[in-house]
Amino acid sequence: MLRLPFLLVVNLFLGLRLLLGLPFRLIAGRKRPTWVRFRLSGTPPYRPRPVPRFRWGRAPEEPATVTSVEALGRALKLLARDAKLEGILLEVEGLGVPDARREALRALLSDFQAAGKRVVSWAVMVDTDAYPVLAAADEVLLAPMGRVELVGYAAEATVLGEAFERVGIQAHFARRGDYKTAPELFTDGKVSDIQRQTLESFLDERYGALVAAIAAGRGKTPEEARALIDAGPYSAKRALEAGLVDGLVHEADLGTHLGLEAKKDEEPPVPTFDAYLETLAFPPVKWRRFKRKPRLAVVDVAGIIIPGGGGAGRFAAADSVVKALRQAGRDTRAKAVVLAVSSPGGSALASEQILEAVKRVAKQKPVIAYVDQVCASGGYMAAIGAKEIWSAPHAVVGSIGIFMGKFDYGALLEKLGIHRTTLARGENAAFFSSSRAFTPHERAALEREVEEGYQSFLELVAQARGRTKEEIHQRAEGRVYSGLRAKEAGLVDRIGGFEEVCRHALEEARVASDDFELVRYGGARGGLSLLKLLSGAAHPATYAFCTASWSLWGFGAASRRFD
Repeated sequence: MLRLPFLLVVNLFLGLRLLLGLPFRLIAGRKRPTWVRFRLSGTPPYRPRPVPRFRWGRAPEEPATVTSVEALGRALKLLARDAKLEGILLEVEGLGVPDARREALRALLSDFQAAGKRVVSWAVMVDTDAYPVLAAADEVLLAPMGRVELVGYAAEATVLGEAFERVGIQAHFARRGDYKTAPELFTDGKVSDIQRQTLESFLDERYGALVAAIAAGRGKTPEEARALIDAGPYSAKRALEAGLVDGLVHEADLGTHLGLEAKKDEEPPVPTFDAYLETLAFPPVKWRRFKRKPRLAVVDVAGIIIPGGGGAGRFAAADSVVKALRQAGRDTRAKAVVLAVSSPGGSALASEQILEAVKRVAKQKPVIAYVDQVCASGGYMAAIGAKEIWSAPHAVVGSIGIFMGKFDYGALLEKLGIHRTTLARGENAAFFSSSRAFTPHERAALEREVEEGYQSFLELVAQARGRTKEEIHQRAEGRVYSGLRAKEAGLVDRIGGFEEVCRHALEEARVASDDFELVRYGGARGGLSLLKLLSGAAHPATYAFCTASWSLWGFGAASRRFD
């Protein structure tokens, strides 16, 4: 009952503030900027993150910094309608975004250019990942002391088997699927052909996308673009000579370069978007709506999936994810749910817990799974509970398989003068002992467990994807796909971006809208490097969460099941 009067008062205040500021904006509007500056830095999210009410001790961000992909899109749409505006200056600094988000940024710039506006980009230093965004501009500028670290992509595959053997550690694993190569990190003395082929396929796709972006952005043929990559990295002078940039300009001279008027003895600054808004007679106002926007819930499954609650950094704890899913299901205003998966897998038990929770929510409202980086193994198991699975073109998808085992530190303990005697009652009582290898009886039990787990995984995927177990088996055995190849294999329904997924989820709920409220349940975790993940360069816990009381390498001495 109090909501309507409250909204009336708030909107009245906003309207009054708008009218009181009108004379000042009209005066400022006589010198409305013809260029507006944006700064792309770090990893801007798709949608704005909640802003803490108190920001004590936090360094204020540079005013031009882009806070989200969606916010940049709204700003560019407004600017594109201004006949007086010539274009934008895009400063790229320390940009590190996944492939899908980078393509979303490039698409926004392309739409802005299609409206007849110019984009001028500038940087001090860019790497291989950031250069395609810089090159999407009509004019590319670099600081005279700058660099273009354009060198292509590389992956370093690591195996620890020989090193473990030298120090007295033996890794004992059973797996289902020749392509389930995760245990090879611990068991093999050299990188397998299958692991090499997997890495090669992803490198080929990412390299092809890079070549296409450079060719399109700089007006080169694919052969010329490949030659540019092969000649990197570049100093500012060499980048200019090679045609990777169009000019070398100090930051202080950017305003002069764009033709802006300068005050006496001062360099003209390029105004930010906030400064531009102050020159509009009637800038956009966030009126309080009497009819609430449609709400879309986003639940994150980010990091290595582990049992229990809590979880931090690179872990997605099952209890925490299940709780977030329940909250999204109970939220009557949330008409649909996007399950944002960014996980290489983990505990099979925890993954199946999340799967069951996803299925329960999917009975109440549409659930669409989306992956823009990695959705493998247990991460994929969680995703199949959704009505549809969407993927970015070059995300890592699949790895349907299972492995299980333990580490035997017996020889290492002997070298250290530590002697253990294992006494047991029951053939498998010392199954998880870290002092010795599996006995033949224990090995048979291990193989049985792994086979049962693999068949269960196949059955779950087959039911979810509407295929037979044999059809899924042909696509499984640990095979890893890019998003594009996963769609061809029937493991993914559609290829698209985050905003497309959000709109589609609302359409499935029959509340189609481009203007919606997004609410996140559960916290997104730190990002994952796809190539490091595939090559095994990451910490061993990337592949396995082990459950034992004693730990030597930062993970348990024995594990029950790995996905």
